[in-house]
Amino acid sequence: MPVVCEILPEAAPDEPVCPGDRDSHPRSIYETRTPSRPFLRRSKQKPGKIRPMDRVEAIAARLWPGRAARMEQLSGGIASWNVLVTLDGGDRFVLRLGGPETHLLGIDRAVEHEATLAAAAVGVGPPVEAYVEDEQCLVTRFLEGTPVDADTMREPATIRRIAAALHAFHNGPPLPARFSSFDVSEEYRSTAFARGAEMPAAYVWARQIARRIQAVRGVTAERPCHNDLLPANFIDDGSRVRIVDWEYAGMGDVFFDLANLSVNNGFGEAEHEALLLAYRGAVREPDLRALQLMRFMSDFREAMWGVVQAVVSPIPFDFRAYADEHFARLARTSESPEFVRALEG
Repeated sequence: MPVVCEILPEAAPDEPVCPGDRDSHPRSIYETRTPSRPFLRRSKQKPGKIRPMDRVEAIAARLWPGRAARMEQLSGGIASWNVLVTLDGGDRFVLRLGGPETHLLGIDRAVEHEATLAAAAVGVGPPVEAYVEDEQCLVTRFLEGTPVDADTMREPATIRRIAAALHAFHNGPPLPARFSSFDVSEEYRSTAFARGAEMPAAYVWARQIARRIQAVRGVTAERPCHNDLLPANFIDDGSRVRIVDWEYAGMGDVFFDLANLSVNNGFGEAEHEALLLAYRGAVREPDLRALQLMRFMSDFREAMWGVVQAVVSPIPFDFRAYADEHFARLARTSESPEFVRALEG
């Protein structure tokens, strides 16, 4: 028996996907627009293509046969398509479908599933309801709470809560994939070249710096890491800061995670000290140096992500300008005295 669905009206082709009035919709992290990633807009449906919402309806019918469901598309996805499903009785879930060719960004949906399970097991991520393997669809419980804005993100109390969440995940179950910002940047370069992209002028210099950073960092212990700590991926449930969107997760350097958090949320010296004190129990000079170096790598990865997206994504967004923005930011990072000292070892 098919699910009885109430589908909310979809945005017009040239309108933003997210609802216009945020106060009239669930304040989910999936609904938050972030300046650190381009804002998804819907492209016009091509003839013969199966709409994602049609796939969602079919998946819902398999998971909850005979249940009435209200479905609402959520914003925030560039590499995925998220739908809030409210069942009769009030249970709410998020169905997450992978976007086209996201494997070119290094995304493995099975790994995302395992990472989300691991995050849920330590109380950091949303509980997993199901993984529909043939559709590469992850289904999680909807997290009640509010997004964490930029000012709140930099407050010492918030930093302590985020550090606790990251520490728990970093010391949780191992993941079935690796993540190295050095390797990923090289893979993005190869993918972009294969698709006919031209490298930005800053690429050669940035790659040289990245190789120096890799030499300075040496071999580091690999821990489960999120690797995409954008502001939109945090939600405050009133007692804990929870983290969503685990599609780039893998075993890697915890200082990439800490630096990714830092650079994406405008951390300065005071925030760095608060973060290290909460996460490591003390502020040590080697840790400060590692944080500075990996902030550069966070932006290098993000810049190269933009270069790849410029040649593979169907989304009408200036990804090349986005890449240039991050190349400019990593250049500013490289000019800071703290970074220069860290690079010199």
